Amino acid sequence: MTTHLAPRTLVGLAAVGLLALTACGTQTATAEKSGPASSTEGRTIRATQVSHVTDVHEATGMTLLEGPVLVKDDELYVVDVTAPPGDPKLLSVDLKTGKHKGVYTDKTGAYTSAQISPHDGRVYLTEYQSGDIISLARDGSDPRTFFSGKVDGSTMNPDDIAFDDDGNLYVSDLHGMKTGEAEGRIVRIDRDGKKSTVLADKLAHPNGVMFDPEQKGLWISELAKDTISYLLLDADKTAVTNRHEAIHVDGGLAQTDSIAVDAKGNLYQALHGRPAMAVFSKYGERLGTVEVPAKEAEGLQSATNVAITRGGTDAYMTVSGPKGGYVYKFSALAKGIRLSNGG
Repeated sequence: MTTHLAPRTLVGLAAVGLLALTACGTQTATAEKSGPASSTEGRTIRATQVSHVTDVHEATGMTLLEGPVLVKDDELYVVDVTAPPGDPKLLSVDLKTGKHKGVYTDKTGAYTSAQISPHDGRVYLTEYQSGDIISLARDGSDPRTFFSGKVDGSTMNPDDIAFDDDGNLYVSDLHGMKTGEAEGRIVRIDRDGKKSTVLADKLAHPNGVMFDPEQKGLWISELAKDTISYLLLDADKTAVTNRHEAIHVDGGLAQTDSIAVDAKGNLYQALHGRPAMAVFSKYGERLGTVEVPAKEAEGLQSATNVAITRGGTDAYMTVSGPKGGYVYKFSALAKGIRLSNGG
């Protein structure tokens, strides 16, 4: 997810055009373009518009939809990262009608992702500015702070979430996200919220984080390097036993945002700077590119994430830009599983 907010109020972010959110990491000392490269974009997968969810907010100067998560086959939750106080920050989209409504808001939160825990069934949101992770009942009631405080001596700037089957959280931590610095982390938080562990550090603005279907390891994307890496985990999923760069994404002006998987292990890599997603096999072959229609692409800058229907191939991606925030639908290359549901 394109969730690169500097710690400041949303009004302050509007004053600088959310530069930290939309353009960080374009120049970094760690961004050597090494590793496997893809020379083709594969076949084109056309996406169709489902819903126009948000418009640019006057108070913040933009809108940015993130964290698509299916709560039912015909109902999608999304977060609007830049929604000002009083406007909906978690929204529900009816995928049959395209109608949408607010589910949750507060005065200060800048929420960058939404995910549902397989342990308690609640909706979990990452709050970039405070570093907190909160949970909600499905209807947006009963907000609770699940995790707050420092990890290894410093506060997180959490972006995306992945859950293992036991309900433990794996979070991409942008950790300040300063240009030219690779200080990002992948953090594991036990399902009771009491213990945190840094699984990987010195990452160049880690954004996407998602398990492979077997839950043996994590796929992560680093926005400032345009790479997808694989972190092999131990049996307890509490330590990384091997880490390697697996795929280099030749995105040109676009950069690697969030990442998702399907039942066959195919990777859906969202692109910040282009309303599209790159699709790879688990062995790095570029299988295709999800595109919105050319006549609709003007005014849309980024595709941030995707949720694939569990047991089906209907896929819903969040797309945003000066034109507004939208949900688009396409056909995934394989069926969705629990892990395909956003992040």
